[in-house]
Amino acid sequence: MKTSTVWTVVKTVLKTDGPLGFYQGLTSTIVREIPGYFCFFGAYELCRTKFAQYKGTDKDSIGILPLMFSGGFGGACLWLTVYPIDCVKSRIQVYSLAGRQEGFMKTFMGVIRTEGFTALYSGLTPTMIRTFPVNGALFLAYELSRKFMMDTAGY
Repeated sequence: MKTSTVWTVVKTVLKTDGPLGFYQGLTSTIVREIPGYFCFFGAYELCRTKFAQYKGTDKDSIGILPLMFSGGFGGACLWLTVYPIDCVKSRIQVYSLAGRQEGFMKTFMGVIRTEGFTALYSGLTPTMIRTFPVNGALFLAYELSRKFMMDTAGY
């Protein structure tokens, strides 16, 4: 069994596809990231704003649990938006390794035609279960770090 290292993979990609080989799936990734992060940060800020209005305070004073829920909600909105795109992107990358790459729309339509629309959401449940604690902790760490740095800098 031959062991692959990062450098053997780099050399193989360069040899077979040239420098553009490193950009397989880039268009799909961009199509996924722009609406995904719009929903991620938009939902986070919307949720924080609603908590602040409900509690009659500013967004920085809503408390740890509402802050973490807002982060989880943002993560859930991201994944609900991008999961089908991510599914197609992942298939494009796997198909390209097998020499069967057909592009985004052909891959997308092929999945729907052969497996049905629900195949685009296969595996979403564990992703959604994971997203609440992960993104809740992410935004908690971000907000606490931001507050610490602002207090330390005297702002």
